[in-house]
Amino acid sequence: MAKSNHYYIRKAHRYLGLLLGIQFFLWTIGGLYFSWSNMDEIHGDFDKKSAPLLSSDLVMVSPTQVLDVIRKVHRIDSLVSIQLIEISGNPFYQVRCVRNIHNPNKQAHERATVNHLANATTGQLRAPLTRQEAIKVAQSHFSGAPEVKEVQLITSTNKHHEYRGQPLPAYAIRFGNSANTVVYVATELGTIQKFRNDKWRVFDFLWMMHTMDYEGRDHFGNILLRVFSVLGLVTVISGFALYFVSSRRFKR
Repeated sequence: MAKSNHYYIRKAHRYLGLLLGIQFFLWTIGGLYFSWSNMDEIHGDFDKKSAPLLSSDLVMVSPTQVLDVIRKVHRIDSLVSIQLIEISGNPFYQVRCVRNIHNPNKQAHERATVNHLANATTGQLRAPLTRQEAIKVAQSHFSGAPEVKEVQLITSTNKHHEYRGQPLPAYAIRFGNSANTVVYVATELGTIQKFRNDKWRVFDFLWMMHTMDYEGRDHFGNILLRVFSVLGLVTVISGFALYFVSSRRFKR
């Protein structure tokens, strides 16, 4: 005897539900965590303190003078930004510039971003932050006075690191607060780049499960997510079809 449409729809719905059930569960858990969490806590905003202000009586050199000093070190093809920052109470220019490098293997030019710190009162370049300077920068921007538990110099990261895609090298300064916060200070920029805590790490893990980007966590349009999204739609449609096929009115 030929099997009915009801049989095939029910079977397809059952196997699709089994295949997608775990992922639907993870999407739901992630959605609950995202919607019930305080994003200020996840971003570490409660641990951040406003940067110390510089005096308005400072006598500073022109950024043009700083650029002239940098040009003696290497060629500048374009500028990204020039920013006045504070390091240990002193003013510095943070200069981000780009130079084009010819790659003979690819027969093309590649852009290399070069960062410099220059004393804003003298115009002279300075070396990247030392370990102790990075700790002071982190402490000056951290509310309260928690103990510094660990300091690590990071020169490379993988796609799953909590500091992925950020300027390197950087010091990771771990504080002894309840949130297990790590402050990342870029040595060549002289500024804090990221605050990371336990709530952010949970968020990041659930975000990876939500986007299904198990390679780099942040690619929302990956092929695996697209496939499961389509299969999820098919599962829902098969459920509606199963309802109508099973109804008495349809059978009549």
